[in-house]
Amino acid sequence: MKAASTGKNFQSTDRGDPATLAAAIKEEARRLGFDGCGISRAEALPEDALRLCSWLERGHHAGMAYMERQPEKRVDPTLLFQGARSVVSVLLNYYPSGTQTDPEAPVLAKYAYGKDYHVVVREKLNRLLKKISSGIAPVRGRAFVDTAPLLEKAWAARAGLGWIGKNTCLISPGKGSFCFIGTLLIDIPLQYDRPVADLCGDCTLCIDACPAKAIVAPRTLDAGHCISYLTIESRPENSGMPNHRLAGRVFGCDICQDVCPWNRSAAPHHEKDFDAPPGLIEMTREDWFNLNEEKYKRILQHSAVQRIGFEGLKRNLERIAG
Repeated sequence: MKAASTGKNFQSTDRGDPATLAAAIKEEARRLGFDGCGISRAEALPEDALRLCSWLERGHHAGMAYMERQPEKRVDPTLLFQGARSVVSVLLNYYPSGTQTDPEAPVLAKYAYGKDYHVVVREKLNRLLKKISSGIAPVRGRAFVDTAPLLEKAWAARAGLGWIGKNTCLISPGKGSFCFIGTLLIDIPLQYDRPVADLCGDCTLCIDACPAKAIVAPRTLDAGHCISYLTIESRPENSGMPNHRLAGRVFGCDICQDVCPWNRSAAPHHEKDFDAPPGLIEMTREDWFNLNEEKYKRILQHSAVQRIGFEGLKRNLERIAG
């Protein structure tokens, strides 16, 4: 992604004050619809580097060989974007106002109800970067949405937007974990936020609830057993996992988030692009198993489900049918 051009219209913001700049960026992020914005210093993350190395050595990344490439960039954004001084992390809530109505229907992860989040969050991030450059301070920057070797959850946690829970999701106080994360790397210093306390306590609901036993220790996920991985990145039939361990999931999985106490008061999102298209959440079990390609394209053409395509979805349905 190209760096933003330098802006020229700086009428209301003191460009030399990191605190004023940070406040202006956060206000602009809120105006664009983001549900949270925090800022941290762009620097290497030695502790995260050790955890990543251990995770890879144990083979917990399963078939995701790309995780082994450029590990140094994953823990040091200054290598990913030359001149990076600050990491701006944003959250965008995607918790739906309603979920699938047939309790017997194959289950779709909530984040796949609406438009692909890569597109939605990236568009907002690029708008934020442009607004920063044109009205707050002259910057160069790059936007990332789960598309580059960057530990986005770690940066969001450092920016005070939440803590990484035992289910490995970022949990934000008052918002829960049903939030997408976006990241901007920019080349100016800002006032940096402080991390918040880890409030998981003694709770192990997420670990206990996982039918695939993929959370092998607090904050340690074995991707090779994770239902999301098996229904998106890999083929369940190659895993040796019994059909019932997929728990009826056809694309992704929310079980470890659904049981989290911090999501009990999750508020519905306000992003229209995340609304389910007409007829999707109303699909019955019979509708899913009789799904044809024409209806698939009509209902799921903009969803993240496009990642596995119609054939991949049918394959997952066949495995559920067992």
